[in-house]
Amino acid sequence: MKRRFVTLDVFTTRRHAGNPLAVVLQSEGLDTEAMQAIAKEFNLSETVFVAPPEKPEHRASIRIFTPGGELPFAGHPTVGTAVWLALSDDAEGVPADMLVLEEKVGPVSCAVSIKGSHAGHATFTLPRLPEQLEQRVADAQLAEALGLDPADLGFDAHRPSVFSAGVAYTTVPVASREGVARAKVAGAFERVMAATPNGNAFVYCRETTEVGHDYHARMFWPGSGIVEDPATGSAAAAFAGAIMAYDKPRDGDHRLVIEQGYEMGRPSQITLEMSVRGGVLASARIGGSAIVVSEGVLL
Repeated sequence: MKRRFVTLDVFTTRRHAGNPLAVVLQSEGLDTEAMQAIAKEFNLSETVFVAPPEKPEHRASIRIFTPGGELPFAGHPTVGTAVWLALSDDAEGVPADMLVLEEKVGPVSCAVSIKGSHAGHATFTLPRLPEQLEQRVADAQLAEALGLDPADLGFDAHRPSVFSAGVAYTTVPVASREGVARAKVAGAFERVMAATPNGNAFVYCRETTEVGHDYHARMFWPGSGIVEDPATGSAAAAFAGAIMAYDKPRDGDHRLVIEQGYEMGRPSQITLEMSVRGGVLASARIGGSAIVVSEGVLL
């Protein structure tokens, strides 16, 4: 059976930037093993498999795979898939500004808008608010795993922590952008990060490359099959927990831009919107643009 697919660059408005995504549009009849094999074939940070939804009021059901395994939820697959479905619906004369994707984490509501025939923007509401998990790795070990000095870690009130909004990330604050640029998957990474929930590290600082952005970040996750990811929406979702814990934003609505992928030559911009009520995070949203790069058929 031939199966259509598209690829998009996500968290960017231009091709060959952002985070590439493959979307297989006809996944009926594929089992988990076959989906995993196709994800390895694409060898992108994530591949999405689209199927009809369980509930008729929802737009689609999706499964998300890295080259190394399945994820219950991820940001750039959600944004990219929502943009593609909105483009497809508009082309068929049934435009919509909202759609719901069924993911393993639960239903994910997406606000969508299209920009021409091949690009658009999507913002989804986090299906789970971030929670803090136990941090089991000492600063000195984290620094060793990332090829940094312990003095590089931390700024203001920010300290290394673990947060999850569906997928757990070890968030690692670094004092300067120069320090973030020096970070790498060092020889000790696998050994040290084995004590963390998923063996990943979301490294960030306040110093940004572009004016108007709020944080500069990199994300390392070699166990997923991708050593470094150009843009990680689920990490930004978890990172909202660190912002609440250490920046303690006032009640109100906050909009932050996280830049990622710059060291890879894949500049990406992730928008994180946070609604704080009574000193706690009431809701949060992740947004970004996506543009279609290719269309094809799996034989």
